[in-house]
Amino acid sequence: MKPRVGQILASTVDGTTVIVVKAPDGEVTLTCGGAAMADPKAKEPAPAGEADPAQMAGNQLGKRYADDELGIELLVTKAGQGTIAVNGTPLPLKDAKPLPASD
Repeated sequence: MKPRVGQILASTVDGTTVIVVKAPDGEVTLTCGGAAMADPKAKEPAPAGEADPAQMAGNQLGKRYADDELGIELLVTKAGQGTIAVNGTPLPLKDAKPLPASD
C-alpha cells in the first residue's frame, strides 16, 4: 500500500483508527495487531483480520507514531489494543519537541 497524507486507515482486528500525517515515497505494509490496515471509506469492505497476540501491546489516543528513516508519521484518532507496525516493525511513539527556554 502507498499511503497518502490525510488518508484514514482502520485496523481490521480492533478499534484503532489513524490518519496519515506524513507519507513515505514508496510502498509499505501498515499493520495493526499483526493484520493489515484498510481504508474504511473504500468501496469494498475490508477483509476481517486475525490478531497476532504478540502484537497486541496497544496504542494511545492522540499520540503520533513515526519512523523518520521511512518518512512515515501516523496520528491515532481512535485507540485500540493492536500495535501499529510498518513492514513488520512496530512504530515507536514520536517524542515531543522540547519547548524553547524562556530565559
